[in-house]
Amino acid sequence: MDSVEKTTNRSEQKSRKFLKSLIRKQPQELLLVIGTGVSAAVAPGIPALCSWRSCIEAVIEAAEQLEVLHPGDVADFRRKVTKDRDLLVVAHDLIRKMSPRTGDTKPNFFQDCLMEVFDNLEQHIQHPLVLQSILRLMDRGTMVLTTNYDNLLEIFGQQQSKPMESLDLKDKTKVLEWARGHIKYGVLHIHGLYTDPCGMVLDPSGYKDVTQDAEVMEVLQNLYRTKSFLFVGCGETLRDQIFQALFLYSVPNKVDLEHYMLVLKENEDHFFKHQADMLLHGIKVVSYGDCFDHFPGYVQDLATQICKQQSPDADRVDSTTLLGNACQDCAKRKLEENGIEVSKKLRQSDTGRSSWPLLYRKPWPVLHVGERSQARGSQRNRQASSPYLQQALTMMLEGLEIFKTSKTCNLKTSLL
Repeated sequence: MDSVEKTTNRSEQKSRKFLKSLIRKQPQELLLVIGTGVSAAVAPGIPALCSWRSCIEAVIEAAEQLEVLHPGDVADFRRKVTKDRDLLVVAHDLIRKMSPRTGDTKPNFFQDCLMEVFDNLEQHIQHPLVLQSILRLMDRGTMVLTTNYDNLLEIFGQQQSKPMESLDLKDKTKVLEWARGHIKYGVLHIHGLYTDPCGMVLDPSGYKDVTQDAEVMEVLQNLYRTKSFLFVGCGETLRDQIFQALFLYSVPNKVDLEHYMLVLKENEDHFFKHQADMLLHGIKVVSYGDCFDHFPGYVQDLATQICKQQSPDADRVDSTTLLGNACQDCAKRKLEENGIEVSKKLRQSDTGRSSWPLLYRKPWPVLHVGERSQARGSQRNRQASSPYLQQALTMMLEGLEIFKTSKTCNLKTSLL
């Protein structure tokens, strides 16, 4: 019975339709925002990757084992985690408790606890399907930022020989390069990375240098105005204070934007209310299914659909060349209908490379303007049945050959 249900679920997922406005985006028009859902799908063996709550609980556990937090504080933080309160505030307080009293973030024990929690990440990658899909999009120009502390994507990308680079908001030069599209395989960690305590911040006050830097804020906000953000594995990202400070609060007219968010649809009423609420932020909420197991396959299929889009720069052909060929074919048919012999000849450019096949009539001598007018007059006498059509088509052929010779094929500008 279970196998039948699984088969049914797979067939339902295969038949799922995607928003045309999303899959018709060019990869370089997208910016992926990666949340804990991606890490949870890739490395389910690490509970700390499943959610913010799980991450904080794992850090508290590590702090107790390493004896870097007083037992009374351990019990106090465990109580805080179980209550319905802002987990980011809890995490911020936890960092402060394990940092110097001066308020500096380095040195601190919080990093040691995270390193204990995220030890040997590469050995815990069990289902890389989502990471493979993300890398396919990055190959084609999609940018990536994350709220995660882990670097699973960078680890997996390096295993695939990609020049991955982890970035944080403390490095202005790198942030500007990334925002301007100059670091193709860069991943911006807006909360920082567990391997670098200097870049780890959970409170917007820690990014005063960033939020007060007009140049940095302008390039980041410009991304939110010009790119389509695709939130993947993000549950509470829009409530994230740092994300709000960087993008939501500072960008006006958000309803005019077009961003996307993939979510789990556990409850229909909640889902459709969430969908309506997010439209006010210019975000289209899309369900990947009613089960988290559908998430990796949905991301893979979505990436495949987006990557099918032909890049405007790929196999670029001069539109005038295509127009010229079409016009010449039309002219050829008209000339043949009027009894005029037309043939094709492949001409060579000055560099020896073959050019496009061009149409030509019986060879004409190179004439001066007055002589050419006389020749055309003689031709009109010979083809009196359709003088105006014949003249127009002949002149069109001459003009097209001159244009293609000068603009496309580098041929001599004289007519055959």
